[in-house]
Amino acid sequence: MRSIWRTLDRGLARDIALVCLADGVVGISYGAISVGGGLDLWVPVVLSLLVFAGASQFLFVGIVAAGGSPIAATIAGLLVNSRHVAFGLAISDVIGSGWRRLPGSHLMTDENVAFAIGQDELRQKRAAYWACGIGIFVCWNVGVVIGALAGSVITDTDAFGLDAAFPAVLMALVLPALRDRATRTAALIGAGVALVAVPFLPAGLPVLMALVGLLFYRPVRTGELEGVR
Repeated sequence: MRSIWRTLDRGLARDIALVCLADGVVGISYGAISVGGGLDLWVPVVLSLLVFAGASQFLFVGIVAAGGSPIAATIAGLLVNSRHVAFGLAISDVIGSGWRRLPGSHLMTDENVAFAIGQDELRQKRAAYWACGIGIFVCWNVGVVIGALAGSVITDTDAFGLDAAFPAVLMALVLPALRDRATRTAALIGAGVALVAVPFLPAGLPVLMALVGLLFYRPVRTGELEGVR
């Protein structure tokens, strides 16, 4: 681990540390919301250790707490995490081979993939990936334990606005992508379908219905852009 941090320049190490700290704060909100929503303390802790996928974990807890089927919650979580298939193909050489495959895949997040892709040399890519992945894993799980303990004492987590923490982070990640017209169109259609489905379908299924928006995703090809010029 010490050699990994030596490979990173000071600015990149600072950015990774800040991201890890932010994820730890979000982990606190996840643990508090889970326990405050009626789940046993061990549930968010075990999910964080074995699943380690913030968006899927929040989605699972939200659907189950709202009375939705655990099966629907699991399917929704798997669909959200399906993007990791593409991540794995993009950074296969960064993770490495042999015994590194299993822990490297488990530590895969949006953040450490982004940091790895942003580096020029393979050595720096690997250092950024592992430093960010391990840092987030530690901060997230510590945050979840703290939040779960707090949630067992706090009777109303909504009063502290903890339920808004993760949606706010997701919105911050999504907003830059909405500058693309094709992405924005697909997202708006999916959101509209989900909203219409809410009164008629059990909790969790409207989220799955939002995938209809992907049918309308049509990225602009290079040739089309050249024709506009």
